[in-house]
Amino acid sequence: MWFFNCPYIVHGEDALQYLEELEGRRAFIVTDPTLHKLGFTERIADHLIKAGMETLAFPEVEPEPSLQTVRRGVELMRSFEPDWIVGLGGGSAMDAAKAIWALYERPDIEPEEISPIYHLHLSKVKMIAIPTTSGTGAEATWMLMLTDVEEKRKLGLGNRELTPTMAIVDPCLTKQLPPSITADTGIDVLTHAIEGYAATYRNDYTDGLCLTAAKLVFEFLPRAVADGLNDDEARAKMANAATIAGLGFVNSWPALAHSMGHSFGAYFKVPHGRTVGLFLPYTMEFTLAGGLGRYADIARFIGFTDSRDETEAGGILIDRIRDLERSIGLPTRVADMSISRDSYSAAMSPCVENAEIDNAFFASPRVPDTEELHQLFMYAYDGKSVDF
Repeated sequence: MWFFNCPYIVHGEDALQYLEELEGRRAFIVTDPTLHKLGFTERIADHLIKAGMETLAFPEVEPEPSLQTVRRGVELMRSFEPDWIVGLGGGSAMDAAKAIWALYERPDIEPEEISPIYHLHLSKVKMIAIPTTSGTGAEATWMLMLTDVEEKRKLGLGNRELTPTMAIVDPCLTKQLPPSITADTGIDVLTHAIEGYAATYRNDYTDGLCLTAAKLVFEFLPRAVADGLNDDEARAKMANAATIAGLGFVNSWPALAHSMGHSFGAYFKVPHGRTVGLFLPYTMEFTLAGGLGRYADIARFIGFTDSRDETEAGGILIDRIRDLERSIGLPTRVADMSISRDSYSAAMSPCVENAEIDNAFFASPRVPDTEELHQLFMYAYDGKSVDF
């Protein structure tokens, strides 16, 4: 038995205006300091006020949100008693909003208990997810990532009840993103799409979503990076791709690139999209060597090849991913990220250990043993093609 979870999605230019049609008394807006200073919070609040709501902002979410930040948000939300919570921003803000929502309604549980195996019985609050990047797809998912600062590790949490009630996908909110963030978040979309299509939990409901998202990224991400301020079509297509990929991978599952990226990113404090995108080609080579033919499907669907040889077609897709990463200024090996070999080697034990306990690890179509995982990390440092 499996399930398909999906929020009510409002998308396109001026989708924000739909907020004025909502009913409620109070809305608690979770966002980050930068968006708050730029006036995004006020813009959202204005629409909600027109709907007759009182608003309160919690603009304290940092990149890779911490447990401590979430707990502060819960306390403020408890004093306000809203009936809506709004996650405004990238994946960090939306993930923090989900965690705050869960712990607000369930003060009796610890964050680690936000798990798919429990019923949370959430009933007091509804959630609106409003992405300002085209990347994590968190507006469409029930998963969230928090950082345990003391342990230098990420906590992969989630519960189906944390699927946002509504996602407002307005590409106008992404127009002023700088090229570097557009690239980082965009490669995250591609990683979601490819891993969601290849993961062991893939299914008929998610295949089409993942294929469509992957094709959109290859076509429109370079344009969004090159001229995102003026290329409205590229911004709209990437916004759609992020949400579509989110629906695809959360109802399938992320895999090995995510487990490695989570571990590496938490240790070295590197943005999520950049890390999973860097490891993606290496994990694809590893699983392709294990006989996986799903990558060939993607290559043929996008039009990269008509070869019926699955290894050849899959290899073409991997090459195109690396070409894409280079073209938008992303690193294709760890050595290009100003991380010394000595510091990287010293981090291998915790990185391998945390990757192996990450909830995406066993969704990989080929699961490495500890020695193979260590090799994958080291091959990614040097940019060496995986041959085992």
